[in-house]
Amino acid sequence: MKIAIASGKGGTGKTTISAALAFSVSCPVRLLDCDVEEPNSHFFIQPKIQRKEKVYSLVPTVDAEKCTGCGECGRVCQFSAIISLGSKTMVFPELCHSCGGCARICPTGAITEVRKEIGTIVIGAHGEIEFVSGRMDVGQAMSPPIIRAVKQHERTDGLTILDCPPGTSCPFITAVKGCDAALLVTEPTPFGLHDLKLAVDTVRELNIPFGVVVNRSIAKENRIAHYCREEGISLLLQIPEDRRVAEAYSRGKTLTAVLPEMRAKLVALVKDITEIAREA
Repeated sequence: MKIAIASGKGGTGKTTISAALAFSVSCPVRLLDCDVEEPNSHFFIQPKIQRKEKVYSLVPTVDAEKCTGCGECGRVCQFSAIISLGSKTMVFPELCHSCGGCARICPTGAITEVRKEIGTIVIGAHGEIEFVSGRMDVGQAMSPPIIRAVKQHERTDGLTILDCPPGTSCPFITAVKGCDAALLVTEPTPFGLHDLKLAVDTVRELNIPFGVVVNRSIAKENRIAHYCREEGISLLLQIPEDRRVAEAYSRGKTLTAVLPEMRAKLVALVKDITEIAREA
């Protein structure tokens, strides 16, 4: 089972839920921190790092002697990562999505692909919890290749929890795509509701079964609960607003460290989202 912990905005508590779930379940579990621009799951898992791996992307390089300036490479590139200016062809690596189209279409074979280091993956464990985290190098613009590299470490058995990047753009889609289900974490605020709607539209478009978790809930009847009823969305859990949780978070402690009664609810949460995925 691969469960994406996602949201339409940052700061809703994705990492809080991800880490608490990893410590609560009794089955084999692997936590993948896919928020490669700002990974922070390791603060709570505190894994013993076993090894590190470099992540590379392929970017084109042009042999000026072979290039005729035909412009075919620029016409096939949807991201303007390569353009032909008469006798000179220019490459913009920060825009390249490593599709390889320019190298394949070049009639003279002037374009070849070379490896470019863009990030690092760290692999470790804390007790029975296996941990993988990606980190994008400073100055890089493309996080999806690093996210895909992290996702190559998904478990083939047991439970894989993916702590996803915020928003609903390419990094979010790369992280949640292919997951069995998604838990959309939100907060009962106008911004929380607005961005939840964006996340709901996105996972529906991707045809991924999902449920909603409300963090920092003050009352069970709130704008998120009302929206979920209107849309027929499963509201699986509401985590109460509690200063102790915020204080524990600031010290790198998990949700269940201060609210041990949440452990059973988190285990039930996994069962509920698994059932939703099976029914879908």
